[in-house]
Amino acid sequence: MTDSAKPTLLVVDGHSLAYRAFYALPIDNFSTKDGQHTNGIYGFLAMLVNLIKAERPTHMAVAFDTSRQSFRTREYAEYKANRSETPAEFKGQIPLLQDCLDAMGITVLQKEDIEADDILATLATQGAERGYEVLVCSGDRDTIQLVNDDITLLYPNVQGVSQLKRYDPAAVVEKYGLPPAQYPDIAALVGETSDNLPGVPKVGEKTAVKWLTQFGTLDELLERSGEIKGVVGGNLREHLDDVRRNRALNSLLRDVELPVTVDELAVRPLDAQAVRDIFARLEFRTLLPRVFEAAGVDEAMAPVQQAPAASMPAPAEPDAAGLLAFVEGATGEVGVTVVTEGGLPVRIGVATADAAAEATWSDELAAAIGPWLASAAAKVMSDAKPQVKALRRAGIRFDALAFDPIIAGWLVRPSFPDKTLADLVERYLDEKLPEADPTQLVPETEGATPGQLAWFALRVADALRAEMPAAVASVLTDIELPTLQALADMELAGVAVSHDKLSEFSGELGRRADGIAQEAFATIGREVNLGSPKQLQEVLFEDLGLPKTRKTKTGYSTDAAVLADLQEKSPHPFLDLLLQHREATKLRQIIESLDGSIAADARIHTTYVQTGSQTGRLSSTDPNLQNIPVRTVESRRIRAAFEVGEGYETLLTADYSQIEMRIMAHLSEDPGLIEAFNSGEDLHRFVGARVFGVEPEDVTPAMRTKVKAMSYGLVYGLSAFGLSKQLRIEQSEAKQLMLEYFARFGAVRDYLRSSVEQARIDGYTETIFGRRRPFPDLGSPNRVLRENAERAALNAPIQGSAADIMKIALFRIHREFLDADMRSRVLLQIHDELVVEVAPGEWDAAERIVRDRMGDAAELTVPLDVQIGRGEDWDEAAH
Repeated sequence: MTDSAKPTLLVVDGHSLAYRAFYALPIDNFSTKDGQHTNGIYGFLAMLVNLIKAERPTHMAVAFDTSRQSFRTREYAEYKANRSETPAEFKGQIPLLQDCLDAMGITVLQKEDIEADDILATLATQGAERGYEVLVCSGDRDTIQLVNDDITLLYPNVQGVSQLKRYDPAAVVEKYGLPPAQYPDIAALVGETSDNLPGVPKVGEKTAVKWLTQFGTLDELLERSGEIKGVVGGNLREHLDDVRRNRALNSLLRDVELPVTVDELAVRPLDAQAVRDIFARLEFRTLLPRVFEAAGVDEAMAPVQQAPAASMPAPAEPDAAGLLAFVEGATGEVGVTVVTEGGLPVRIGVATADAAAEATWSDELAAAIGPWLASAAAKVMSDAKPQVKALRRAGIRFDALAFDPIIAGWLVRPSFPDKTLADLVERYLDEKLPEADPTQLVPETEGATPGQLAWFALRVADALRAEMPAAVASVLTDIELPTLQALADMELAGVAVSHDKLSEFSGELGRRADGIAQEAFATIGREVNLGSPKQLQEVLFEDLGLPKTRKTKTGYSTDAAVLADLQEKSPHPFLDLLLQHREATKLRQIIESLDGSIAADARIHTTYVQTGSQTGRLSSTDPNLQNIPVRTVESRRIRAAFEVGEGYETLLTADYSQIEMRIMAHLSEDPGLIEAFNSGEDLHRFVGARVFGVEPEDVTPAMRTKVKAMSYGLVYGLSAFGLSKQLRIEQSEAKQLMLEYFARFGAVRDYLRSSVEQARIDGYTETIFGRRRPFPDLGSPNRVLRENAERAALNAPIQGSAADIMKIALFRIHREFLDADMRSRVLLQIHDELVVEVAPGEWDAAERIVRDRMGDAAELTVPLDVQIGRGEDWDEAAH
């Protein structure tokens, strides 16, 4: 029988290759909307599809391990004992992968007490004996021993599973210098780190091959080991038992009793509907047609997909009047894409469900289409904020944004947001967005034009709408899109910052840091790099003999929190100076970052990221204005550099007082907390009086501090251990404090417990306004992941509701300023605080609007208390 006439048997090591795929593909990019990780499954199936297309096997099986325990661990308890615990994110993928293979008509095999490699060895041997051409695909080098004239090994390279190295007998000899059957002899001498099988010290592959070539066989080498001279000879003789053990363990079984014969492994027709169902669950849209193609399924069996309204349109290029006629003649929403350069529009594309048009930006075009862009006509724009800003710089106030797919995709999948329109097109339309390769000077593929991008955005919007729960859709429409418009104006406005103040303070801190460093050097008698963890470890734990801190990969921790704790327990002058130096250096780094960000208009224009957190909180970047410290006199000097700008009268700051605790009172319906807020008394004094059983006026500062830490700690799932560390009290006292707290505020305890249990049932938490955050790890077998998810699930509804309330207040204030034709404007949103630049003569109106809109942003069972401050700079305006 000729080779071409032979049937082909393909046997695959499922665990080995899925594990490689898990580490080869970024986990953040492969997750379903409910948080199921899928990178290992996707990578394995992508490799398998390519393999099937290339090799066209007639018979096939995928083998899996059942556990780490096998007959080998009984013979040698340390076998594979060095392997770290399998990541919890990987464990749940294997059963789903097996479901995929079953739907694809591929036999899955596993057997208790037996490793997958032994199943592969048995099938490969039987297949070769029965006249099959056998392909073994595995990432375990032990399978090299199976290679012969009828059996070829396909081995993944270091990049992962996308490329497979083909090993026939000649390739094995070329790489190792010996035939495949002797590879286990090499491994027995060298050892196998991945299996925790130690070899002969100082013996590598070259030495092992030289010895085996000289003596012919491993048995002969061991019998004549006395002839090997030098240190390595002595090492060999000392480790003869290790070598014999290694050789016994790395020999693969070829006679495992299996429930099927090789002939019964004929590839079955795939179950088209089952494949569609499991792939839909895993959100493998682009992989689906590849599987059908590899299986040779004809068009009639192709997966059912929602056909696009039309094939990608070739965009028309009308003049200004024609473009206006296009959008005014559209029924329903219109997709819009603005291409920007240097922050200004250079081209615009528009689209309906079945047509697109685009044009180069010009004054004539702006005059024609500007009124429509500012009209109430509903528009869809992907990643809208930079485009909205560009239009505003061109004098056009873009309005009626009905949908932004990027923000919508984040609301649906806040843990793993899709970053680009291309990501969304792939996920929700099962298509590839045409993109030019940025690395090619002359791209082989043209990217989608602005009109086509607008068309894709419109279609993705429809697909996302179909998937969004009504409550989440309301968050998009009623909170996020209006907030986007406010943020665009805030970023354009920027905030005035004094270069002189920052520069002067930076110089002071630099001189102070240098002085502190010299003092620190004097205490230890030599100079060291105070920023080098390695040198600090040597000084602290060797020279000074201080107690060792938490163990890390590079020694012992020298981070600020750990050293502060060390200083309290084992004070030393060097430690004190080191912490002072770090504080001065940290402040100076913040100052230099801010100073370098001051634009030509003497203002800093930060960028607010709406999709940067899972709870809904805004983040700030380029530069980050949310990391400016405020607790010390020195750090407040940084805020003093943020000043009222030219043409404006003063800054107004507005801060929600204890908003998260007020939300806690509302959600828990705890009568004690509600009474505390409604009474108008100091919350922590009121709670302290209840917890400690004294009158409010008898609550000491220490009592108030403990109760405050307790109240806020509960919101973040703080344990008795965590509370004891934070307050530096005994754990028993912290536990008693929690018991006393819950005895008087039992509804808080009940709410916290029920919220986590409900999240375990639903799979997500929800804010007051309907924002959802999935928590798949609440059911994780990994205790650390599960407990982290439980703590986050406690906090998500509270912090998320606070974020929603702040956004509602922000865009309503912004809108009311515009509606009243006021020049006053919101400049910054920092956590629970707003900073407003007030125009001359508008203080009273601005204060009233800010206080009212922040106060009525949500209807809670307790009032939203707003504190207002006024001043010429941010620090002076603090309240």
